Amino acid sequence: MAEAWIIDACRTPRGIGKKGKGSLADQHPQHLGATVLKAIVERNGIKTEEVGDVIFGTSSQRGRQSGDLARMAALEAGFDIRSSGVTLDRFCGSGITSVNLAAMNVMSGSEDLVIAGGAEMMSTFGEDGLPPNPFLDNGNEALRAIHPQPHQGVCGDAIASKEGIPREALDAHAAESQKRAANAIEKGYFERSLIPVYATDGSLALDKEEFPRPGTTAESLAELKPSFEAMADFPLDEAGTTYRKMINQVYPDLEVKHFHHAGNSSGVVDGAAAVVLASPDYAQKQGWKPRARIVAMANMGDCPTLMLNGPVPAAKRVLEKAGLTPDDIDLWEINEAFAVVSEKFQRDLNLDRDKVNVNGGAMALGHPIGATGSILIGTILDELERRDGKYGLVTMCAAGGMAPAVIIERM
Repeated sequence: MAEAWIIDACRTPRGIGKKGKGSLADQHPQHLGATVLKAIVERNGIKTEEVGDVIFGTSSQRGRQSGDLARMAALEAGFDIRSSGVTLDRFCGSGITSVNLAAMNVMSGSEDLVIAGGAEMMSTFGEDGLPPNPFLDNGNEALRAIHPQPHQGVCGDAIASKEGIPREALDAHAAESQKRAANAIEKGYFERSLIPVYATDGSLALDKEEFPRPGTTAESLAELKPSFEAMADFPLDEAGTTYRKMINQVYPDLEVKHFHHAGNSSGVVDGAAAVVLASPDYAQKQGWKPRARIVAMANMGDCPTLMLNGPVPAAKRVLEKAGLTPDDIDLWEINEAFAVVSEKFQRDLNLDRDKVNVNGGAMALGHPIGATGSILIGTILDELERRDGKYGLVTMCAAGGMAPAVIIERM
């Protein structure tokens, strides 16, 4: 089987995902996707008629984000009409899955050149009057009876309660994420991948991260009230179903306490990313120097009710596939969907914290759902190069109790 080489990666800055507040919120999601596709083509002299496919992750495919965003973004970016496009949804894991599927296409010999990535404008959520909640909106009472799936924030609180992880640890973790992100921004660690976003009229929309709150401390976070306590007990239907009751349906003895708030949860943002993957033969013919290769990929399912616990078994599975141990991994990226996810991940695998999310994570920088996985792959590649490291592992939780994972090797 052929190798899949990563040739390049780029991403937009993350803009605050709220209308009237975020610098990207007035852009069309297809334009955000087109921005990274156009940039990655120009940076590498890609012949778009030879792109076998464009694979994008977009979690909320409704409203302006519907209609196969990958294909439409490629057309706006000026791609040859012969290059195709497909858009997928694995919730938060979509951006890793798009890269993994692109790698599979290359490794199988089906394609020689594929561009993966993702785009998500959270500022569009609710435009159609409906929140993107597939667990309640689809009316599937039979599934809810078998696998109740609460709001992710309530799940985060449930996991912290179950694991006995105190709020002080979660707030300290969030403050450290802000500190590391501020350091990375100040020292220019993101500059290789970061590209500016221009509006369709040519004016600059955003050229720097918009979400971080430098100066955040554990003490200032301790003053924030938990965000999901009232939500946990809000009646969802005439029968009085609540998120707390959903959790206790599966875990009857679990007393859910509340720990998470805006400061130790991932940020609501807009963003997009692109990653170029090619076969060795094709890359060599183009004169491209590969930056990394895909070593192993894995997907894992876990309890849908707690929802956020897939990353640890996914990491173990992908390490086994690669024939590696945690000690072999130079850098880790575990998406900070909520502080408990990355905190539990580090505790369960007994990781050196100086190797995990070294430039901050989604609590500081934001989490543009379908794009985040692709962003993290580019981030870990840049940092492996900066540190002269070898192996990087990227994973993240996804709704439905899933987690994709990938290991890359710097070349």
